[in-house]
This record gives sequence, C-alpha cells and structure tokens, in this order.
Amino acid sequence: MQLMKNYSMKIEINKSVFERFPKLESERLLFRNILLSDSKDLYLIESNEAVLKYMDKHKMESIRDSEKYIRSCRASYKNGNSIEWGIIEKSSNSFIGYFGFWRIIKEHCRAEIGYSLSPNYWGKGYMTESLKKMLAFGFNKLRLHSIEANVNPNNNKSIKLLEMIGFKKEAYFRENFLFDDKFIDTITYSLLERDLKDSLDTTV
Repeated sequence: MQLMKNYSMKIEINKSVFERFPKLESERLLFRNILLSDSKDLYLIESNEAVLKYMDKHKMESIRDSEKYIRSCRASYKNGNSIEWGIIEKSSNSFIGYFGFWRIIKEHCRAEIGYSLSPNYWGKGYMTESLKKMLAFGFNKLRLHSIEANVNPNNNKSIKLLEMIGFKKEAYFRENFLFDDKFIDTITYSLLERDLKDSLDTTV
C-alpha cells in the first residue's frame, strides 16, 4: 500500500509586494509612495494640533522632520516591515494625507494600520475611501490574516470610522501607553477578512 504524502501549504504573507511599490487608486484618490517633494505638505499635516489631538505623538517641528520620516518609510518598506502610501486628491493633484500598514508582523500574517488626513479634507469620506482600498490590498495581495488598529478611547471619529468599515473591538487596555509623562488608555480594534462588510470594495 502506497502511503500518501502530506502536502501542506505554508501560510505566509506575499513578500513579492515589497519588490516594487504598489500604487493603488480609488474613484477620487490616488495612493502612491510618499516622496521627498511631499515633505512640506506632510509637515503641515503632522504639525497641526487638530490632527494630533488624539494621536498621542509629538508634532513635527520642521520640514526636516518630515523628510526624515519619509526616508524612514522608504527604508522600512525596503526591509519588508511596512507600506505607507501618500493620499493624492485626483481633482487637484494635492497631497492630502497618508495611511498604511506601518507595522507588519510577518510571522503572524498581521499588520497594524495608521492614517492621517489634512483637516482641509475632513468630512468628504476620503479616509473611508482610502481604508477600504488598503484593506482590500492587505487581504487580497499582501495575504494578511488579521489587521489591527490602536486608537485613543476619546477619538470618537476614528472609532466610528473603524466600526463602520467592520473592525471589531478586541481589547481595552488601561493606562498601557506613556505619553508626555501621562499614562493613556488604548482600544485595540481588529479585522479578519471574514468580518468585512458587504459594502467593502474588495478589488485592488
């Protein structure tokens, strides 16, 4: 009797996405790598008090800070540790924000997302449009199993956005994050591919 060999498919992320930066597109927006020429626009976003209110990080002090961040994004992508896109409004060709998988945990096929948008473009549904496209890429191309987002409990707009897309509350951590000599609570949301809302555009 011939024994059948046990073939099992190895579960892992798709590393080929780190060979050439993936450009994405939605109805109103383009998503591309963040360029040094975006440094001024990025600085204006990351030094805005309204943007940083619940992000629990220090504001950028100069364009040099944004240039340093852009270079770190490039290096992290090259090493397969993150993918961050600049958000470009098609109608004006303006850099209006950024988003991405800023921490990819390869061994668990999981990634943490982050996002930021200029206040001049709030209320237009741009971040919803952006995240839907990114999540489709994460599950369909990068082959993630789960995606997480960590949010300040007082950031009601971000919480509403995550829940609308389909993220589920996974944990509430009490005073687990130290910022400016103050311990802050954090809510962790997560999304599995099977959790996706029917309205989510799964095309890339």
